[in-house]
Amino acid sequence: MFQEKRQKTLRWPLWLMTTVAVGIALTSLLGGIFIGREALPPRSVTLEDGRVIGAGEIARIAEDVDFQLFWDVWQQVQEDYVYGPVAEKDLFYGALHGLVAGLGDPYTTFFDPKAANSFQTSLSGQFEGIGAEIGLREGQLVIVSPLRDSPAQLAGIAAGDAIYLIDETETAGLSIEDAVALIRGPKGTTVTLTVVHEGANASVEVPIHRAIIELSSVEWSVREDGIAVIDIFAFNEDTARRFNDAVVDVLSKGATGLVIDMRNNPGGFLDQAVVIAGEWVGNNTVVIERGEDGVMKDIEAQGVARLKDIPTVVIVNEGSASATEIVAGALQDYASAIIIGAQTFGKGSVQEYRELSDGSALKITIAEWLTPQGRSINKQGITPDEEVTFTEEDLAEGIDTQFERALSILNEEHGE
Repeated sequence: MFQEKRQKTLRWPLWLMTTVAVGIALTSLLGGIFIGREALPPRSVTLEDGRVIGAGEIARIAEDVDFQLFWDVWQQVQEDYVYGPVAEKDLFYGALHGLVAGLGDPYTTFFDPKAANSFQTSLSGQFEGIGAEIGLREGQLVIVSPLRDSPAQLAGIAAGDAIYLIDETETAGLSIEDAVALIRGPKGTTVTLTVVHEGANASVEVPIHRAIIELSSVEWSVREDGIAVIDIFAFNEDTARRFNDAVVDVLSKGATGLVIDMRNNPGGFLDQAVVIAGEWVGNNTVVIERGEDGVMKDIEAQGVARLKDIPTVVIVNEGSASATEIVAGALQDYASAIIIGAQTFGKGSVQEYRELSDGSALKITIAEWLTPQGRSINKQGITPDEEVTFTEEDLAEGIDTQFERALSILNEEHGE
């Protein structure tokens, strides 16, 4: 019966990645879909007569690009800038930032060594900041999602909030990296964001006290009625392991239904999402990558589908992005779960994180991703099988209409 109900509610496409979401707590935690880390070999670069020389070969530059212009500007900044002297390393890293920013892709980012170290630290599950993810939507800096019980959420920051001021700095034209640098900071300090809540007309100032953010990527419980609730807050390096612990526990306790809550989950590592989706879809395609050459690559799970026979409802909202959308999209395409809640964020690109020789790093968009049925969700998101609203009034009264609807669907299956 439950399988029949899922098939009736699914909406199949006819054809056939934040936000980069960037963690304001420190750097770009969780927002991108990272598919491994690759240390690139050192590459010596010298310049002669305006030409770029590297590792015995001339770097390929278009004939109408005279790289000597770069050195002309470099020299003038060094000699004439009124607030000089400027450290050459700062100019060098600034130039690399500008090179990457020239792509116009908020998901492709250069990290200098300090920022790269902060990024790595943030993935360990503990960092200092306000605990939220930011991104760009049509050029506007927005909150992708606040982390649950974070200083940002407790201060009233919500998914979809447009950020217009960071303390006294206007965000118009500000890059995500610059915004991150302004918002992050040590615990105990305060940053004030001037935001317009989604659907509102007036701006409000929201002071937020930075703190140590502890990330538990997965939490779970089994209710007295036999329904297991698994919250996935992020797709970190330990998420698949934590999810496995949850699966073992809920199966041992004889769970008869599952609620998977991925609201305000901004995403993370692709491999973690693939492993988790495999608990329903088995050794099938979870996501399709489309590279810059148009070649399609199926990414398959290696799971044993331990949850495929347990009725499942997945809850998502506008703060669900990236790897979260991969899992939700796969379960929707295979009719493995009913997806309820609100339209997701719509991040459909794949980033690769590459460690460079001096400790800096490049996170670069290498592909777009599609659901197993070939749906592109970039800038569109996943449409739930059943949209369930969750208002501020509900929140104030402690009523979670989306969660209650998930329980109702599962109880209907049991004839209750």
